[in-house]
Amino acid sequence: MKLYNVYPRFDIKMEKAKGVFLWDNKGRKYLDLYGGHGVISIGHSHPHFISALKVQQENLIFYSNSVHLDIQDKYAKKLGEISGYDDYALFLCNSGAEANENALKLASCYTGKKRVVAFKGSFHGRTSAALAVTDNPKLSASLNMDGFPVDFIALNHPEQLSEVIKNDDVCAVIIEGIQGVGGLDAPSITFLKQLSEVSRKKGIVLILDEIQSGFGRTGKFFAHQYAGIKPDIITMAKGMGNGFPMGGLLIHSRIKPWHGMLGTTFGGNPLACAAGLSVLDVFNKENVMNNVLIINDILIKQLKNIPGIKKIKGKGLMLGIEFDFPIKEIREELLYKYRIFTGSSANPNLLRILPPLNISRQQIVAFPIALKKVLTERSVGYS
Repeated sequence: MKLYNVYPRFDIKMEKAKGVFLWDNKGRKYLDLYGGHGVISIGHSHPHFISALKVQQENLIFYSNSVHLDIQDKYAKKLGEISGYDDYALFLCNSGAEANENALKLASCYTGKKRVVAFKGSFHGRTSAALAVTDNPKLSASLNMDGFPVDFIALNHPEQLSEVIKNDDVCAVIIEGIQGVGGLDAPSITFLKQLSEVSRKKGIVLILDEIQSGFGRTGKFFAHQYAGIKPDIITMAKGMGNGFPMGGLLIHSRIKPWHGMLGTTFGGNPLACAAGLSVLDVFNKENVMNNVLIINDILIKQLKNIPGIKKIKGKGLMLGIEFDFPIKEIREELLYKYRIFTGSSANPNLLRILPPLNISRQQIVAFPIALKKVLTERSVGYS
Protein backbone atom coordinates (compact mmCIF):
# COMPACT_ATOMS: atom_id res chain seq x y z
CA MET A 1 0.00 0.00 0.00
CA LYS A 2 1.13 3.55 -0.76
CA LEU A 3 0.20 6.80 0.92
CA TYR A 4 -2.49 8.86 -0.77
CA ASN A 5 -0.44 11.44 -2.63
CA VAL A 6 -2.05 14.75 -1.64
CA TYR A 7 0.97 16.51 -0.12
CA PRO A 8 3.75 18.21 -2.08
CA ARG A 9 6.82 17.17 -0.10
CA PHE A 10 10.45 18.19 0.07
CA ASP A 11 12.86 15.36 -0.68
CA ILE A 12 13.89 15.07 2.97
CA LYS A 13 13.29 12.26 5.46
CA MET A 14 13.22 13.50 9.05
CA GLU A 15 14.33 11.20 11.85
CA LYS A 16 14.54 13.26 15.04
CA ALA A 17 14.07 16.72 16.52
CA LYS A 18 15.19 18.61 19.60
CA GLY A 19 14.48 22.21 20.56
CA VAL A 20 14.52 24.31 17.39
CA PHE A 21 16.43 21.75 15.32
CA LEU A 22 15.59 18.76 13.11
CA TRP A 23 17.85 15.98 11.78
CA ASP A 24 17.27 13.98 8.62
CA ASN A 25 18.16 10.35 7.89
CA LYS A 26 21.58 11.47 6.63
CA GLY A 27 22.43 13.20 9.89
CA ARG A 28 22.02 16.71 8.51
CA LYS A 29 20.83 19.36 10.98
CA TYR A 30 18.11 21.92 10.14
CA LEU A 31 16.96 25.07 11.91
CA ASP A 32 13.17 24.92 12.17
CA LEU A 33 11.66 28.34 11.58
CA TYR A 34 8.29 26.94 10.55
CA GLY A 35 7.41 24.55 13.36
CA GLY A 36 5.24 22.32 11.19
CA HIS A 37 2.74 25.13 10.36
CA GLY A 38 3.26 26.85 13.72
CA VAL A 39 2.47 23.78 15.80
CA ILE A 40 5.72 23.57 17.78
CA SER A 41 5.29 26.18 20.51
CA ILE A 42 7.81 25.17 23.21
CA GLY A 43 10.36 23.36 21.02
CA HIS A 44 10.61 19.81 19.74
CA SER A 45 10.78 17.16 22.47
CA HIS A 46 10.90 19.65 25.33
CA PRO A 47 11.94 17.66 28.46
CA HIS A 48 8.90 18.77 30.47
CA PHE A 49 6.58 17.88 27.57
CA ILE A 50 8.11 14.40 27.22
CA SER A 51 8.02 13.81 30.97
CA ALA A 52 4.36 14.84 31.25
CA LEU A 53 3.33 12.42 28.50
CA LYS A 54 5.32 9.57 30.05
CA VAL A 55 3.78 10.09 33.47
CA GLN A 56 0.26 10.31 32.06
CA GLN A 57 0.55 7.21 29.86
CA GLU A 58 1.53 5.15 32.90
CA ASN A 59 -1.74 6.12 34.58
CA LEU A 60 -4.50 6.65 32.03
CA ILE A 61 -4.09 7.02 28.28
CA PHE A 62 -7.75 7.18 27.27
CA TYR A 63 -11.31 7.07 28.36
CA SER A 64 -14.32 8.70 26.78
CA ASN A 65 -16.13 11.85 27.86
CA SER A 66 -18.84 9.70 29.45
CA VAL A 67 -16.90 9.94 32.73
CA HIS A 68 -15.21 12.74 34.67
CA LEU A 69 -11.54 13.21 33.83
CA ASP A 70 -9.87 15.41 36.45
CA ILE A 71 -7.04 16.38 34.11
CA GLN A 72 -9.56 18.17 31.87
CA ASP A 73 -10.66 20.37 34.75
CA LYS A 74 -7.04 21.02 35.70
CA TYR A 75 -6.26 22.04 32.14
CA ALA A 76 -9.31 24.30 31.88
CA LYS A 77 -8.40 26.08 35.13
CA LYS A 78 -4.81 26.72 34.10
CA LEU A 79 -5.77 27.79 30.56
CA GLY A 80 -8.31 30.25 31.95
CA GLU A 81 -5.70 31.78 34.26
CA ILE A 82 -2.97 32.24 31.66
CA SER A 83 -5.24 33.32 28.80
CA GLY A 84 -7.33 35.81 30.78
CA TYR A 85 -10.53 33.93 29.95
CA ASP A 86 -11.28 32.18 33.24
CA ASP A 87 -14.95 33.26 32.96
CA TYR A 88 -15.44 31.35 29.67
CA ALA A 89 -16.18 27.63 29.23
CA LEU A 90 -13.86 25.22 27.40
CA PHE A 91 -14.81 22.57 24.86
CA LEU A 92 -11.91 20.32 23.84
CA CYS A 93 -11.56 18.67 20.43
CA ASN A 94 -8.74 17.47 18.18
CA SER A 95 -7.92 20.04 15.49
CA GLY A 96 -8.44 23.56 14.23
CA ALA A 97 -10.94 22.57 11.57
CA GLU A 98 -12.98 20.71 14.17
CA ALA A 99 -12.84 23.73 16.48
CA ASN A 100 -14.18 26.02 13.76
CA GLU A 101 -16.81 23.48 12.76
CA ASN A 102 -18.13 23.40 16.31
CA ALA A 103 -17.91 27.18 16.69
CA LEU A 104 -20.08 27.74 13.62
CA LYS A 105 -22.58 25.16 14.82
CA LEU A 106 -22.75 26.84 18.24
CA ALA A 107 -23.37 30.23 16.65
CA SER A 108 -26.25 28.84 14.63
CA CYS A 109 -27.72 27.00 17.62
CA TYR A 110 -27.52 30.14 19.74
CA THR A 111 -28.99 32.58 17.22
CA GLY A 112 -31.27 30.29 15.21
CA LYS A 113 -29.80 31.81 12.04
CA LYS A 114 -27.41 30.46 9.40
CA ARG A 115 -25.79 33.25 7.37
CA VAL A 116 -22.07 33.78 8.14
CA VAL A 117 -19.72 36.64 7.37
CA ALA A 118 -16.10 35.67 6.61
CA PHE A 119 -13.15 37.47 5.07
CA LYS A 120 -11.28 37.49 1.81
CA GLY A 121 -8.00 35.58 2.15
CA SER A 122 -9.35 33.50 5.03
CA PHE A 123 -8.48 29.89 5.85
CA HIS A 124 -10.42 28.06 8.56
CA GLY A 125 -9.93 24.37 7.76
CA ARG A 126 -10.83 21.56 5.38
CA THR A 127 -14.01 20.11 6.87
CA SER A 128 -17.41 21.07 5.49
CA ALA A 129 -18.47 24.18 7.43
CA ALA A 130 -14.86 25.34 7.85
CA LEU A 131 -14.38 25.09 4.07
CA ALA A 132 -17.53 27.11 3.48
CA VAL A 133 -15.95 30.08 5.30
CA THR A 134 -12.52 29.56 3.72
CA ASP A 135 -11.82 31.87 0.80
CA ASN A 136 -10.51 29.22 -1.59
CA PRO A 137 -13.13 27.35 -3.63
CA LYS A 138 -10.43 25.10 -5.10
CA LEU A 139 -10.30 23.24 -1.78
CA SER A 140 -14.00 22.31 -1.85
CA ALA A 141 -15.97 19.48 -3.42
CA SER A 142 -19.46 19.94 -4.82
CA LEU A 143 -21.11 18.77 -1.59
CA ASN A 144 -19.33 21.54 0.37
CA MET A 145 -20.58 24.40 -1.74
CA ASP A 146 -24.25 24.89 -0.86
CA GLY A 147 -24.46 24.23 2.86
CA PHE A 148 -25.26 27.73 4.16
CA PRO A 149 -24.94 31.31 2.90
CA VAL A 150 -21.57 33.02 3.39
CA ASP A 151 -20.59 36.59 2.54
CA PHE A 152 -16.87 37.27 2.06
CA ILE A 153 -15.81 40.85 2.69
CA ALA A 154 -12.45 42.63 2.74
CA LEU A 155 -10.52 43.08 5.97
CA ASN A 156 -10.70 46.51 7.57
CA HIS A 157 -13.70 47.71 5.55
CA PRO A 158 -16.49 48.48 8.04
CA GLU A 159 -18.77 49.75 5.28
CA GLN A 160 -18.81 46.26 3.73
CA LEU A 161 -19.63 44.77 7.12
CA SER A 162 -22.56 47.16 7.55
CA GLU A 163 -23.91 46.17 4.15
CA VAL A 164 -23.89 42.40 4.70
CA ILE A 165 -25.46 42.44 8.17
CA LYS A 166 -28.30 44.85 7.44
CA ASN A 167 -30.90 42.09 6.91
CA ASP A 168 -30.49 40.69 10.46
CA ASP A 169 -30.03 37.10 9.26
CA VAL A 170 -26.37 36.67 10.26
CA CYS A 171 -25.52 34.14 12.98
CA ALA A 172 -21.74 34.66 13.06
CA VAL A 173 -18.75 36.62 11.90
CA ILE A 174 -15.57 34.53 11.81
CA ILE A 175 -12.17 36.19 11.56
CA GLU A 176 -8.55 35.18 12.09
CA GLY A 177 -6.43 37.09 14.60
CA ILE A 178 -3.85 37.22 11.80
CA GLN A 179 -4.41 35.42 8.52
CA GLY A 180 -1.93 32.55 8.22
CA VAL A 181 -2.37 30.71 4.93
CA GLY A 182 -3.80 33.91 3.41
CA GLY A 183 -0.52 35.77 3.78
CA LEU A 184 -0.24 37.48 7.21
CA ASP A 185 -2.83 40.19 6.61
CA ALA A 186 -4.55 41.20 9.84
CA PRO A 187 -7.58 43.10 11.08
CA SER A 188 -6.62 46.48 12.50
CA ILE A 189 -7.24 47.26 16.15
CA THR A 190 -9.85 49.81 15.09
CA PHE A 191 -11.64 47.31 12.86
CA LEU A 192 -11.68 44.61 15.56
CA LYS A 193 -13.22 47.06 18.02
CA GLN A 194 -15.85 48.05 15.45
CA LEU A 195 -16.53 44.40 14.69
CA SER A 196 -16.96 43.58 18.37
CA GLU A 197 -19.33 46.49 18.95
CA VAL A 198 -21.47 45.84 15.87
CA SER A 199 -21.68 42.10 16.61
CA ARG A 200 -22.81 42.75 20.15
CA LYS A 201 -25.48 45.28 19.07
CA LYS A 202 -26.83 42.99 16.35
CA GLY A 203 -26.78 39.79 18.41
CA ILE A 204 -24.19 38.22 16.09
CA VAL A 205 -21.72 35.67 17.48
CA LEU A 206 -18.16 36.91 16.97
CA ILE A 207 -15.76 33.99 16.41
CA LEU A 208 -12.03 34.70 16.65
CA ASP A 209 -10.01 32.02 14.90
CA GLU A 210 -6.76 32.01 16.89
CA ILE A 211 -5.68 28.59 15.67
CA GLN A 212 -2.36 29.85 14.33
CA SER A 213 -2.16 33.31 15.91
CA GLY A 214 -2.96 32.12 19.44
CA PHE A 215 -1.04 30.50 22.25
CA GLY A 216 1.52 33.25 22.66
CA ARG A 217 2.66 33.44 19.05
CA THR A 218 2.17 37.19 18.78
CA GLY A 219 3.49 38.10 22.23
CA LYS A 220 0.03 38.12 23.78
CA PHE A 221 -1.83 34.90 24.46
CA PHE A 222 -4.26 35.69 21.64
CA ALA A 223 -3.67 38.18 18.83
CA HIS A 224 -7.06 39.86 19.33
CA GLN A 225 -6.02 40.90 22.84
CA TYR A 226 -4.01 43.74 21.28
CA ALA A 227 -7.42 45.28 20.52
CA GLY A 228 -8.76 44.79 24.05
CA ILE A 229 -11.89 42.97 22.88
CA LYS A 230 -13.53 39.75 24.11
CA PRO A 231 -15.21 37.73 21.35
CA ASP A 232 -18.03 35.28 21.96
CA ILE A 233 -16.05 32.23 20.85
CA ILE A 234 -12.30 31.70 20.39
CA THR A 235 -11.04 28.71 18.44
CA MET A 236 -7.63 27.18 19.17
CA ALA A 237 -5.33 24.35 18.06
CA LYS A 238 -1.76 24.20 16.60
CA GLY A 239 0.55 25.43 19.41
CA MET A 240 -1.89 24.14 22.02
CA GLY A 241 -0.34 20.66 22.25
CA ASN A 242 3.18 21.26 20.88
CA GLY A 243 2.65 18.53 18.29
CA PHE A 244 0.11 16.41 20.13
CA PRO A 245 -3.25 16.72 18.30
CA MET A 246 -5.38 19.11 20.31
CA GLY A 247 -8.01 21.75 19.62
CA GLY A 248 -10.58 23.68 21.56
CA LEU A 249 -13.12 26.47 21.90
CA LEU A 250 -13.44 29.13 24.58
CA ILE A 251 -17.14 29.94 24.86
CA HIS A 252 -18.85 32.96 26.46
CA SER A 253 -21.19 32.14 29.35
CA ARG A 254 -24.21 33.56 27.51
CA ILE A 255 -24.04 30.62 25.05
CA LYS A 256 -25.65 27.89 27.15
CA PRO A 257 -24.93 24.19 26.50
CA TRP A 258 -27.29 21.24 26.43
CA HIS A 259 -26.37 17.56 26.54
CA GLY A 260 -25.57 16.29 23.06
CA MET A 261 -25.11 19.77 21.61
CA LEU A 262 -21.44 19.03 20.85
CA GLY A 263 -19.43 15.84 21.11
CA THR A 264 -16.11 14.18 20.41
CA THR A 265 -14.58 10.77 21.00
CA PHE A 266 -10.92 11.71 21.36
CA GLY A 267 -11.15 15.39 22.27
CA GLY A 268 -9.82 16.18 25.73
CA ASN A 269 -8.25 12.75 26.17
CA PRO A 270 -5.82 12.50 29.11
CA LEU A 271 -2.68 12.45 26.94
CA ALA A 272 -3.76 15.59 25.08
CA CYS A 273 -4.51 17.37 28.34
CA ALA A 274 -1.12 16.33 29.75
CA ALA A 275 0.54 17.73 26.64
CA GLY A 276 -1.47 20.94 26.91
CA LEU A 277 -0.68 21.37 30.60
CA SER A 278 3.03 20.95 29.92
CA VAL A 279 2.87 23.74 27.32
CA LEU A 280 1.24 26.09 29.82
CA ASP A 281 3.77 25.10 32.50
CA VAL A 282 6.65 25.99 30.18
CA PHE A 283 4.96 29.27 29.20
CA ASN A 284 4.98 30.26 32.87
CA LYS A 285 8.37 28.89 33.88
CA GLU A 286 10.30 30.14 30.84
CA ASN A 287 8.39 33.41 30.34
CA VAL A 288 7.80 32.36 26.74
CA MET A 289 5.58 35.26 25.65
CA ASN A 290 8.17 37.77 26.77
CA ASN A 291 10.76 35.87 24.77
CA VAL A 292 8.52 36.20 21.70
CA LEU A 293 8.66 39.99 21.99
CA ILE A 294 12.42 40.01 22.55
CA ILE A 295 13.15 37.77 19.56
CA ASN A 296 10.71 39.71 17.39
CA ASP A 297 12.59 42.92 18.14
CA ILE A 298 15.94 41.33 17.30
CA LEU A 299 14.68 39.76 14.10
CA ILE A 300 12.87 42.86 12.81
CA LYS A 301 15.98 45.01 13.33
CA GLN A 302 18.09 42.50 11.38
CA LEU A 303 15.57 42.15 8.55
CA LYS A 304 15.20 45.91 8.10
CA ASN A 305 18.88 46.04 7.15
CA ILE A 306 18.41 43.63 4.24
CA PRO A 307 17.81 45.27 0.84
CA GLY A 308 15.15 43.62 -1.29
CA ILE A 309 12.53 43.12 1.42
CA LYS A 310 9.33 44.94 0.46
CA LYS A 311 7.38 44.56 3.70
CA ILE A 312 7.39 42.72 7.04
CA LYS A 313 3.93 41.61 8.17
CA GLY A 314 2.50 40.02 11.30
CA LYS A 315 3.33 40.19 14.99
CA GLY A 316 5.67 38.42 17.41
CA LEU A 317 6.87 35.17 15.89
CA MET A 318 4.10 34.98 13.32
CA LEU A 319 5.83 36.91 10.57
CA GLY A 320 5.61 37.26 6.81
CA ILE A 321 8.50 38.66 4.77
CA GLU A 322 7.17 40.01 1.49
CA PHE A 323 9.15 40.57 -1.71
CA ASP A 324 8.33 41.90 -5.17
CA PHE A 325 8.88 38.45 -6.64
CA PRO A 326 8.02 34.81 -5.87
CA ILE A 327 9.90 33.29 -2.94
CA LYS A 328 9.81 29.64 -4.06
CA GLU A 329 13.47 29.48 -5.10
CA ILE A 330 14.62 31.51 -2.09
CA ARG A 331 12.78 29.15 0.22
CA GLU A 332 14.41 26.14 -1.46
CA GLU A 333 17.88 27.68 -1.19
CA LEU A 334 17.35 28.42 2.50
CA LEU A 335 16.33 24.81 3.00
CA TYR A 336 18.81 22.89 0.85
CA LYS A 337 21.86 25.15 1.14
CA TYR A 338 21.52 26.70 4.60
CA ARG A 339 19.34 24.01 6.23
CA ILE A 340 16.64 26.43 7.38
CA PHE A 341 12.93 25.57 7.22
CA THR A 342 10.57 28.42 6.38
CA GLY A 343 6.98 28.51 5.13
CA SER A 344 4.94 29.80 2.23
CA SER A 345 1.39 31.12 1.91
CA ALA A 346 -1.30 31.92 -0.65
CA ASN A 347 0.74 35.02 -1.43
CA PRO A 348 3.54 33.64 -3.67
CA ASN A 349 5.81 36.54 -2.74
CA LEU A 350 5.66 35.97 1.01
CA LEU A 351 8.03 33.92 3.18
CA ARG A 352 6.34 32.76 6.40
CA ILE A 353 8.23 32.50 9.71
CA LEU A 354 6.70 30.50 12.61
CA PRO A 355 9.55 29.21 14.82
CA PRO A 356 9.21 27.63 18.26
CA LEU A 357 8.40 30.42 20.70
CA ASN A 358 11.38 29.73 22.97
CA ILE A 359 13.97 30.13 20.21
CA SER A 360 17.06 31.96 21.42
CA ARG A 361 18.77 35.12 20.21
CA GLN A 362 21.76 33.10 18.99
CA GLN A 363 19.54 30.70 17.05
CA ILE A 364 17.35 33.28 15.30
CA VAL A 365 20.20 35.44 13.94
CA ALA A 366 21.26 32.60 11.63
CA PHE A 367 18.18 33.33 9.53
CA PRO A 368 18.73 36.97 8.49
CA ILE A 369 22.38 36.16 7.80
CA ALA A 370 21.40 33.30 5.49
CA LEU A 371 18.60 35.28 3.85
CA LYS A 372 20.95 38.16 3.05
CA LYS A 373 23.44 35.72 1.51
CA VAL A 374 20.74 34.13 -0.63
CA LEU A 375 19.55 37.50 -1.89
CA THR A 376 23.09 38.69 -2.54
CA GLU A 377 24.01 35.51 -4.40
CA ARG A 378 20.94 35.81 -6.58
CA SER A 379 21.33 39.58 -7.02
CA VAL A 380 17.61 39.92 -6.35
CA GLY A 381 16.10 43.20 -5.27
CA TYR A 382 19.30 45.20 -5.68
CA SER A 383 19.76 48.22 -7.86
